[in-house]
Amino acid sequence: MKKFRKVLDGLTTSSPGGTMGSPSCGSAAGTPTAAPTPKEIDVQETLVSENFQLCKTVRHGFPYQPTSLAFDPVQKILAIGSRSGGVRILGRPGVDCYCQHESGAAVLQLQFLINEGALVTACADDTLHLWNLRQRRPAVLHSLKFNRERITFCHLPFQSKWLYVGTERGNTHIVNIESFILSGYVIMWNKAIELSTKTHPGPVVHLSDSPKDEGKLLIGFEGGTIVQWDLRAKKADFRIYYDEAIHSVSWHHEGKQFMCSHSDGSLTLWTLRNTTKPFQVTFPHGKIQKDGRKESCKPILKVEYKTSRSSEPFVIFSGGLSYDKAGRRPALTIMHGKAITVLEMDYPIVEFMVLCETPYNNEVQDPYAVVVLLEKDLIVVDLTQSNFPVFENPYPMDIHESPVTCTAYFADCPPDIIPILYSIGAKNKKTGYSHKEWPIGGGTWTLGSHTYPEIIITGHADGSIKFWDASAFTLQMLYKLKTSKVFEKPKPGEGRAAELGEEDPFAVQMVSWCPHSRIFCVVGISAHIILYRFSKYDANTQIVSLEVRLQCEPEDIITPSENENNPCFSEPGSHSPQPHHQHPLSPGSRTPDGAKDSIPCLKVKDKMVRVPPGYQSDLVIQLLWVDGEPPQQITSLDLNSAYGLLAFGNCNGLAVVDYLQKTVILCISTLDLYGATDPYQRLTRSPRRNRQSTSEHCMRGLSNFYSDSKKRIRTSYQSLTELTDNQQSIDMERSKSPTSESRENSFSRSRSSSVSSIDRDTKEAITTLQFGESYGRKSDALPTPCLWVGTSLGVGILIPLSIPTDHEERMEDPVTVGPSGAVQMLKGSVLRFGFLDCNGALIQSPYEVWRDLNAPEDPDRTRRRKLVHFSPSSSQDAFGEGHLAVVCSERQAKVFLMPSQSCLFVHNITESSFVLRADVVSLCNSVCLACFCANGHVMTLSLPSLRPLMDVNYLPLTDMRIARTFCFTNEGQALYLSSPTEIQRITYSQEMCDNLQEMLGELFTPIETPEAQNRGFLKGFFGGNAHTFDREELFGEAAAGKASRSLAQHIPGQGGVEGMKVAASGAVGELARARIALDERGQRLGELEERTALMMTSAETFSKHAHELMLKCKDKKWYQF
Repeated sequence: MKKFRKVLDGLTTSSPGGTMGSPSCGSAAGTPTAAPTPKEIDVQETLVSENFQLCKTVRHGFPYQPTSLAFDPVQKILAIGSRSGGVRILGRPGVDCYCQHESGAAVLQLQFLINEGALVTACADDTLHLWNLRQRRPAVLHSLKFNRERITFCHLPFQSKWLYVGTERGNTHIVNIESFILSGYVIMWNKAIELSTKTHPGPVVHLSDSPKDEGKLLIGFEGGTIVQWDLRAKKADFRIYYDEAIHSVSWHHEGKQFMCSHSDGSLTLWTLRNTTKPFQVTFPHGKIQKDGRKESCKPILKVEYKTSRSSEPFVIFSGGLSYDKAGRRPALTIMHGKAITVLEMDYPIVEFMVLCETPYNNEVQDPYAVVVLLEKDLIVVDLTQSNFPVFENPYPMDIHESPVTCTAYFADCPPDIIPILYSIGAKNKKTGYSHKEWPIGGGTWTLGSHTYPEIIITGHADGSIKFWDASAFTLQMLYKLKTSKVFEKPKPGEGRAAELGEEDPFAVQMVSWCPHSRIFCVVGISAHIILYRFSKYDANTQIVSLEVRLQCEPEDIITPSENENNPCFSEPGSHSPQPHHQHPLSPGSRTPDGAKDSIPCLKVKDKMVRVPPGYQSDLVIQLLWVDGEPPQQITSLDLNSAYGLLAFGNCNGLAVVDYLQKTVILCISTLDLYGATDPYQRLTRSPRRNRQSTSEHCMRGLSNFYSDSKKRIRTSYQSLTELTDNQQSIDMERSKSPTSESRENSFSRSRSSSVSSIDRDTKEAITTLQFGESYGRKSDALPTPCLWVGTSLGVGILIPLSIPTDHEERMEDPVTVGPSGAVQMLKGSVLRFGFLDCNGALIQSPYEVWRDLNAPEDPDRTRRRKLVHFSPSSSQDAFGEGHLAVVCSERQAKVFLMPSQSCLFVHNITESSFVLRADVVSLCNSVCLACFCANGHVMTLSLPSLRPLMDVNYLPLTDMRIARTFCFTNEGQALYLSSPTEIQRITYSQEMCDNLQEMLGELFTPIETPEAQNRGFLKGFFGGNAHTFDREELFGEAAAGKASRSLAQHIPGQGGVEGMKVAASGAVGELARARIALDERGQRLGELEERTALMMTSAETFSKHAHELMLKCKDKKWYQF
């Protein structure tokens, strides 16, 4: 039966256009077509399944929705917890680690085991976790789940193995860090307060041991009660009852006084000599009003009281501002002596922490910096300088400065591009930072052996572009470009963008970059394209603008029989208006009497402008409004520096621009691309039926692009937006295309011979474009420049181009466009084209070598263009054997032999979903097709045979952001925006997974714990018995007994083995796990051998003493004993 099915597969895939396929082809290997090919393709494919493995590598950016903060003062590493259960651990630049709790519960609090290489996390699901940081990928060693009480606060004294845990009920439990088991010692809330108290004191909000005596525990309750509990005597030393709710408590290092922050914006200072009333009450921001009353102030959420040897103590707190001043920004207040400094922040303060020189709480603290965790930023303030400057942040925490709208990833770039971008970008860096070294300098990181130049480009909602150096798993901003500077600032309430409620008219939709020629192209949301050239010199320039009319009315779509007399292509000579304002009409459009509406969405600056070194605008192309309707957004773009051409398309048609001569050489509707060879016989539609929906869909906002943003950005990915908005399953929406116009107009359920589904599709969008050397006709003997066009109906069209080769002729003679040649058919929208030679090697697109047009004239150097072309193979004779064309759509991939245009291989990628992103990438000196599907699967297919090499159910598509930002690149790498503020990089290369450990930074480095200061005789004598406190005697099982089993449940963690399971699988992983097991077994055997040797030594000693005793007592009488 299997053989019969394979025969049927061969028959169906060889049917014309491949319109039918096997129902089981989704997981089958690439199927060669049954049609005979003019040439046998014998490609030695080197990639096998063992070359592929998917794993996360590193995460960049600011932790999304942060909740907590911790710092190890000895190791000098910082930890940040988030609402989604993530933990980011940061050290010196390059040391950046991301951990994720499996439960996804918010991280409430973090506690380092100082200088021990471990971290305790308390999560919102009332679970404590112990993380091992002594490995490059931290893992959970133990977990403890509280069943009956909710965790509110944790405290771990320095060099202690007993963790104090406060709960919502007001009780305090004690956990052994080594075994992660509860002690039987419990401080119940009703024992802590007086029996006469009638009300519950509230949840525990603070726990700390007294600097004067570790046997005294200070417990702060939310209701305003503070208790110092004597752990030995198991009773309260004193109780404080205050009218205002308590938010935090901070000790003076001598242990004689402490400070509290309250909900009324006040700070109270208490001394242990008199606990009946506060020694001092201050309202730092509460001024006395005219009527004698104080201003009402916001709560002070946290206060830290730190002493200094060389100056007055620091009192640092967040909050406490008066309610009266509306619109006042969040602030951190630093009180140093009589001076009060208020540092206003751009975002609300989540947490802050003062960094001190010593880890001991009973020594002078000497604070040197304060880390401030904001909702969307991380700031470190230098406390050693009087003006409190901030440190320059070495981490890429500003990716989300404006919401990211698109990404591009380039691996193995030209080595000179990163230094030149950095040198240009460094000139525009901000100043005024602290001159001291970044204080978070823990961990170690070295440049791995598997490194090469990598660049990530991010486009943003405000029109800015950022270039990032992403080499060696780091991320550093190189250069920032603002595309909005090309346009006049739109006045509020004016312009077409304002009419449509567009908040971000400059938002970047897609980018195209040629690293070799350094030509950069940006597509904006207002149907505009900006072409930039790179220069190391500043210049005065006049921005050249082209305006293109690319609109197609529904009533003008008629049957091909009525359209035969229409010209398929306009003569290039007919498009020769003035370069600054061009209005070429697409053949499918009328010239409406509403021509007054033929204006662009934005106004380009018409004055001479001074542009700095870097990327300088060379050409602006804008689509025009037509008959009162906005232009449809641009869905595809490609440029080629060797040809000097730029092509773009949308749901109305295609345009090709000669950016050297600044002219439009082609502007045509999609339907007219086919001429009389339309593969779909479209039927006449009733006029204007879709008029209103067209306008709505064009300017539809991306309300769910960022869950925390109110930005409205138009998108063509309608079906994906509906998936998110309506929370419908992918199975129900599997026929949707990311470029469909609407729910009614999405392309049909399946490709069949029937044309009923085509009748419902009025507009065929241009979904992908690719310039390259190919064969426009079957009879062509040599390749010529061509443009490959892919549409949303699964059609691939080849358009030959005639480009003058001589330099002078190229700048003067027009580029001519021939009639469309080859037409290929696939299932779903076409996403990607790729070209291989007949030996299976990737053919790179030709490019122009970069030259600086603003450089001073050099008589010895010619200004001619230098072009680089790639032949399909050095073994081939003048391209005579043709090449292979790889075409990938949402559902299917095909490989064609050119110029015969015969289909060699076909593979149905998915039947139940659709491909969002596909790229032909190089890996291990070979090439493959990488795909990311809407159902979260990441797949790779061999080329040219399209054999499945990897299929991993990696990431369920939860929001539009991932679909818009996922991209593959060479060397087995990919990335996507995992949250509005973070970039997640992954690899699908087995080699990189194997080398991942050496490329990541070490979080823990062996450092000797600093010695405690000598307290002196008098302080030691009169200062209490702090050093004689033995917690083991009090909290151990022998003294305190066992805790109730129902109170908390111990969950053993996977430790380091879990990290190995993630990092390795298959035979290599099994060997690694076996090696770990052998190492552990060897370690246990070694310990057993040591214990045996100790027992033998002890036995020998006992035998010796027994023999000596025998000799001593041998001659004694019984009465002499």
